[in-house]
Amino acid sequence: MEKGLGMKHLLVALLFLSPLLNVQAAEINAGFNHSAWDALLKKYVISTQDGLTTQVDYAGIAADRAKLKTYLDATSAVSRKAFDRWSTQQQLAFLINAYNAWTVELVLSGYPDIESIKDLGSFFSSPWSKRFIPLLGETRTLDDIEHNLIRGSGRYNEPRIHFAVNCASIGCPALRPEAFLTERLETQLEQSAQMFMADRTRNSLYRDGDDDILRLSKIFKWYRGDFEKGWRGATTLGQFLVLYRKSLKLNANTVERLKAGLIDIEFLDYDWRLNKM
Repeated sequence: MEKGLGMKHLLVALLFLSPLLNVQAAEINAGFNHSAWDALLKKYVISTQDGLTTQVDYAGIAADRAKLKTYLDATSAVSRKAFDRWSTQQQLAFLINAYNAWTVELVLSGYPDIESIKDLGSFFSSPWSKRFIPLLGETRTLDDIEHNLIRGSGRYNEPRIHFAVNCASIGCPALRPEAFLTERLETQLEQSAQMFMADRTRNSLYRDGDDDILRLSKIFKWYRGDFEKGWRGATTLGQFLVLYRKSLKLNANTVERLKAGLIDIEFLDYDWRLNKM
């Protein structure tokens, strides 16, 4: 009798838990809905230079700010526990989109009375250290998202995030005119890297007498260590750049010299002017 009751209670418990488990599994598989952010990007981010760069219609987003706020509120509603159940691809797409969306929100807090995102900082504190983002159970900074959650977590080992997160400046890689999505993340990251490398205002090879000099974005100076951690076998900056030799338009001889560390590298000044229309 007791054994029968025990089995009956177990079946009842399983019937009760089954819908909850199905909902939990669906949430894990679905990850996060980025459609609201995607719609804003497609409407207000304008491609220039054949898509290599973009400009942002901040006035347009400001007029549509309620939609941005709805998306930001949704990012804030995600718990750390739910986030940790997602795949690394789901997590990374979420963090990149959150960084970019909260950056736009920060710009709008001062727009149109700013010429650079740096105008929103002070002598003692940068805008990236401003603690204003409710995310994953804490009030965070943009630096916290990029340097702790993404770069410092040890989960991703993904140097291409430097071509995906956008600091609202002309010197930055282009803000992609669409959201990063789990199912397309690899393709989107690779495209963003290739397009950044192909932008001659940021990365170019030029001849100085008998010497070749590679002029690069200062991103490669600031985050050099990320490009030398062995991603796709690259343990030097030169080896990483060789992975994008087609985008950089490097011939076979230049590639070999770059691998051997025989080409001088200069880092360009960074253009902090706002990436506005």
